[in-house]
Amino acid sequence: MRKLGCAIRVWTYNPKCLSRRLEAPVASDAPDAGCIDARRGLALASTFRNTVRRHFLSNGEVSTMTIRPLVIFSNCCALALLFSLPAAAQSDGISMPLRTPDGRPDLSGVWDFRTVTPVERPEEFADQEFLSEEEVAAYAAEQVRAKNADLNREEKKGVTTERGQVNGTRESSDLALAYNDFWWDRGTVVVETRRTSLVVDPPNGRIPPLTDAASMRAAERIRINQRLSEGPEDRPLGERCITGFNSGPPMLPAAYNMNVQIFQSADYVVLLNEMVHNARIIPLDGSDHGTVPMWTGVSRGRWDENTLVVETKNFLRETSFRNSSKDLHVIERFERLSEGTLLYTFTVTDPTTWVRPWTVELPMRQSELPLFEYACHEGNYGMDGTLSGARALEKQSGE
Repeated sequence: MRKLGCAIRVWTYNPKCLSRRLEAPVASDAPDAGCIDARRGLALASTFRNTVRRHFLSNGEVSTMTIRPLVIFSNCCALALLFSLPAAAQSDGISMPLRTPDGRPDLSGVWDFRTVTPVERPEEFADQEFLSEEEVAAYAAEQVRAKNADLNREEKKGVTTERGQVNGTRESSDLALAYNDFWWDRGTVVVETRRTSLVVDPPNGRIPPLTDAASMRAAERIRINQRLSEGPEDRPLGERCITGFNSGPPMLPAAYNMNVQIFQSADYVVLLNEMVHNARIIPLDGSDHGTVPMWTGVSRGRWDENTLVVETKNFLRETSFRNSSKDLHVIERFERLSEGTLLYTFTVTDPTTWVRPWTVELPMRQSELPLFEYACHEGNYGMDGTLSGARALEKQSGE
């Protein structure tokens, strides 16, 4: 009888693992090490059983008496692996993906995307992609303290960024730091993957450089924003309550109101952001994007197995995501990894803005709280004050 060398690799399922990508090996100390999605575990169990059975059944030199116990053995191994995976998941409070009546993953609910993990990897981390377990708590506490406007207030008044901002406020020093931590709601934790940046591609965790055309656009926008405003149309879209600065598309953590509620049916998905109560109604019927541009672009969705894919284009010229142009093309992916975790990934492409596409990965946590009304215009004296001040300066300069 021909000898059979059989190597069995034992996979363990870590319910806290957020990575489903097992195409490449991972380091033993990386957050993804030893992790496997329960759905892949089911496939692995079935594959193992069928491979053993096929091998022996196709081997003409093996008798029926030899095959029977081996087939029973392969079934037992498969069942042991199969039942161990859900048990591990249930022990940590995580179940298999919830389903809608039409069999799709249930993405509905309110999802919180606050985090102190920066969009781009800080220079101090260089090529370090993940924080160690020991580094997580210290880094989160450091970020919370560094962004607290009430600490070292006088020192921070003199600190500006390349965007002319002081602690997130694009104003002169007399108005800077007007928002303190009572208003900011940035979060207090890093993302569960322990990544050092939300940007996962390029591998350096940094947004690609702007093109020459985009740099010129950015300078022009600054010039327009600094001139005296002739009317509301001269003011930024966020100031006019037309778009929010974190509601997207695509969505990124910023300042406050970092919640999105998802509604879904067999034919539509609705993304309702708390910021500016922006609602995107996304058809899933395979229709095209048309030719009419809109403030937040035109979104169309489709299912890729258990992942909702939303493609958005046809943005208005005035819309700008990090200085993007009307040619912005966004692909968002939503995948429910567990009862309490929704993985949100997006890739942006705009050849007139960045030298290459880039991708962000942002795990969202399910929230038990409802969305709160974002009353943008009600009681907002900012627009009146801005325009009245501009008229006063014009009158003063004419005297």
